[in-house]
Amino acid sequence: MSVQVEKLDNNMVKLTIEIPADKVEEAIKKAYHKQKGKIAIHGFRKGKVPQHIIEKMYGAEVFYEEASDILIEDSYSDSLDECGEEIVSRPSIEIVQIEKGKPFIYTAEAAKRPDVKLGKYKGVTVTKVDTTVTDAEVDEAVENERNRNGRSITDENRIIENGDTAVIDFEGFLDGAPFEGGKGEKHPLEIGSGSFIPGFEEQLIGKKAGDEVDVNVTFPEDYHAEDLAGKAVVFKVKIHEVRYKELPELNDEFAQDVSEFDTLSEYKEEVKKNLTKNKEDEAKRKKEDEAIEKIIEDSEMDIPGPMIETQIDSMMREFAQRMQMQGLNVQQYMQYTGQTVDMMRDQMREEAENRIKSSLVLEQIVKDEGIEISDEEVEGKIREMAENYKMEVDELKKMYDDARTDTLKRELSIEKAIDVILDNVKETAAKKTSKKKTDKAAEEKAEEKAEEKAKEEA
Repeated sequence: MSVQVEKLDNNMVKLTIEIPADKVEEAIKKAYHKQKGKIAIHGFRKGKVPQHIIEKMYGAEVFYEEASDILIEDSYSDSLDECGEEIVSRPSIEIVQIEKGKPFIYTAEAAKRPDVKLGKYKGVTVTKVDTTVTDAEVDEAVENERNRNGRSITDENRIIENGDTAVIDFEGFLDGAPFEGGKGEKHPLEIGSGSFIPGFEEQLIGKKAGDEVDVNVTFPEDYHAEDLAGKAVVFKVKIHEVRYKELPELNDEFAQDVSEFDTLSEYKEEVKKNLTKNKEDEAKRKKEDEAIEKIIEDSEMDIPGPMIETQIDSMMREFAQRMQMQGLNVQQYMQYTGQTVDMMRDQMREEAENRIKSSLVLEQIVKDEGIEISDEEVEGKIREMAENYKMEVDELKKMYDDARTDTLKRELSIEKAIDVILDNVKETAAKKTSKKKTDKAAEEKAEEKAEEKAKEEA
């Protein structure tokens, strides 16, 4: 096999791959054996027609398409090793020549890893994040746990209050006619959760089980169903039951029930410790993201379009897996949201480009810093993962072939590159906001907390 490399504009390359004639003959023979069971010719049993008879009747090219696929699959990976370029996208394949007795020639056009002119990556200035945990935050976390451990009680005589759960039947009517998707039965609705149209839940407050209520609401102007957006409708609602939550006493017994500690004071200390760890982890992520963003801004790289498309392909697969875990598929998601594949890909484009740029600058730092990962470090990481996964180390090791080990080494080297950045950042205090903005932010935060508390109590 021979490989010729032609460098194109915008970090694209064109590989011309030539495979000897004897390999072509072998591929045609394989194609014959794969297809002969599907070919029926009078006078021969199915699957027993000789190759030369089939070629005489249908032409020698009858097996060329299958043979081409075999030759490309067998050769493309090796051609990448031979070409000396790091290919980072799916190839666009074009067959130049396939004929018995002649070499097989095809071209593969793809994106190569772009060069990176790295900007300043040591001493990058980032915003200092406050990781102080207040007593109010500890109390809020404890209260959330208290709500999670509350008992749901059904009360036939209870008047609905904010935070209660009403089990309802409902049907929506537009101009006196029911509309699609506006009906539900025995639906548990948290009052104050904001899960229904604005204004719906509030109209159930003060009602009780057995009541039938006409709820008048107007759909938001930006509602996803265009035929309902901005329209006034009436929901006929029947309330079947009302539930409220009885919360446990906040004492040492509660602490013993929800934790390994004997006293409420000890439990609160542990909660504060965990909140502090979470804040510190979040601060590190923010510091890392801000630093890398600034390094990208100070660096130069030309990202080829096919590289971005390949990244979007990967993100679409990730999205499909997440949907599958929720019991949905992408087609159902698109039907529900009214989106198309192209719309989803366009929405992912900016993030895809940012992911690529982040990877490129970190990989360049690995090179510039001469970062290498030893076998001992790989061993240590595998031991750590085995402990986390509750697996035997030797069992996990068997799963790591050369390719997976190389991937693990790359991940560890990227972690070291991030450490180089974070060990050298300069932190500066966040800019002060005006009192008006601060008050507004505090007000919004208080509203969010109130909503969350209502949900948890329901």
